[in-house]
Amino acid sequence: MPGIGLIFWMTLTFVLLLIILKKFAWKPILDSIKEREHKISHSLAMAKQTQEEMKRLKADNEKLLKEARAERDTILREANKMKDSIINEAKSKAQTEADRIVEAARQNIESEKAAAIAELKNQVADLTIEVAEKVLGAELSDKAKQTSFAEKQLEKLNFN
Repeated sequence: MPGIGLIFWMTLTFVLLLIILKKFAWKPILDSIKEREHKISHSLAMAKQTQEEMKRLKADNEKLLKEARAERDTILREANKMKDSIINEAKSKAQTEADRIVEAARQNIESEKAAAIAELKNQVADLTIEVAEKVLGAELSDKAKQTSFAEKQLEKLNFN
């Protein structure tokens, strides 16, 4: 069994150690623990604040994304309207041009037809004169009389 002196010295050393620790080390240890506790609580608060900020930013991003999609849809609708308008205008111009070309062709055909009819009348008149000249060679010896006779006959036929 250890002696009483040893217990005394051990107790005295322990008490002195407690006094020294209390005077010099206890306060800094408690301060550092409190500071660490404060930093941890501050970090937790910052984490919570950051998390809330992230939620807010995410909501803002979703809102911006929806607005961007709506704007994109509006732009696409306007572009489609513009495309349809341009197509309709081009169709209208093409139809007008086609109508003009058809009308010009129709007028050209009419003038060609009139010229052909006039040419045909002249050829018929010439043939009639030739036939009449041969048939009536004795009766109509003068060319002017023959032409006058043929024209009268053509007017009676009326080739319109």
